[in-house]
Amino acid sequence: MQHAETIREFVVREFLPDVSAGELDMDRDLLESGIVDSLGLLKVIAWLEERYDVVAEDEDLTPERFRSVASIAEFLEQANRHPSEAE
Repeated sequence: MQHAETIREFVVREFLPDVSAGELDMDRDLLESGIVDSLGLLKVIAWLEERYDVVAEDEDLTPERFRSVASIAEFLEQANRHPSEAE
């Protein structure tokens, strides 16, 4: 999970400004804990698409893929291995 630390830093900067990145566990449920809501999830997805030049297809947009920093990093790794056919 080479991008996990960058993702964690983004989540902390955008949603937990009073917390250091090291305090956010990679497996913490961001949705269940209320750190990220549905609008926040859209912000995360837009950031991923812009920063990493990936496309989140409709079938990718499930809570499980974006539930934690670790699951977001896993999604990103998979997206990089299987670029969108639309490109």
